[in-house]
Amino acid sequence: MRLRHIEVFNAVMLTGSVSGAARLINVTQPAVSRILQHAELQLGFALFERTKGRLAPTSEALTLYPHIERLFAQLDEVQRLAVNLKSGDSAKELRILTVLALSYEVLPHAIKLFRVKHAHVPITVRALHSPQIVSALALQEAEVGFLFSPVTHSALAQEHLADGCMVCVVPKGMMPSRVAKRGRASLADLTRLPVIGLDVHDPVGRSLNQACREANVNLDFAITVQTYHSALALAHHGLGIAVVDSCTAVSADLARVDVLTLAPLIPIPIKALLPAGLPGSVTVRAFIKCFQQALAYNGKSPAKVEDDNATTGSKPFVAASVQ
Repeated sequence: MRLRHIEVFNAVMLTGSVSGAARLINVTQPAVSRILQHAELQLGFALFERTKGRLAPTSEALTLYPHIERLFAQLDEVQRLAVNLKSGDSAKELRILTVLALSYEVLPHAIKLFRVKHAHVPITVRALHSPQIVSALALQEAEVGFLFSPVTHSALAQEHLADGCMVCVVPKGMMPSRVAKRGRASLADLTRLPVIGLDVHDPVGRSLNQACREANVNLDFAITVQTYHSALALAHHGLGIAVVDSCTAVSADLARVDVLTLAPLIPIPIKALLPAGLPGSVTVRAFIKCFQQALAYNGKSPAKVEDDNATTGSKPFVAASVQ
């Protein structure tokens, strides 16, 4: 099929008629009929059957259509990228993408730090899943993104900011008192207890599953969720143990749960992603620095964090000391 055939086929699928397709793509009805007939001639099978004045897709057309939809989605991405390239890098707005787990505590602290010296820069924040962040940055729909785990993409550059780790958020009384008192739990300690599972496609979920395989431990995933804060909420309600990243665990209600270090240590790298080949603006670089400082935040005021980092030159680290 040629591109013109595909355009007409898609228009008929969307509108259900030759007249509707003609209006949609701004051509005449005879032109739509002619192109559709030519497409069917080349393919060797019918795409539509006329039923009560409308065109009903054949089984072959229904099989083709999902592939056509994906093609048009890719064309839309090309158009969006072209628009973004034409507009160029604008210093008037800072567009930030982040995974949800980093948007609750770390990002607000980073914005507070950033506002000290950049009070008038408009900021737009979108909390997305990691694949969506990668796609949006590749299309230059944002200046910077923050997520867990390394990413390999030819259109993106990444910077390592800090290492978090996985911790156990345990409903009060669910774990034996001797384990809760020592502040540390092993994967073996979690066996025969209800554990909130994470999506296997999620980087933290994959890390947890790999650690279980290496330790030859089978956990009872009573409930599986897509987001870390969903796991935390379920732990707050006593429905299971949430094994989540240390950034999410900062939001834990310590009156309802205990937060325990997980052994062996399962590191969670925290990365900044930027469009490759584009030098980060002064504004973007400033925000990445503030985000790094926010990752080291541990109950201090934002100004105090900035002073401490400047004085000690310490490497930012998302500590597990949220107990």
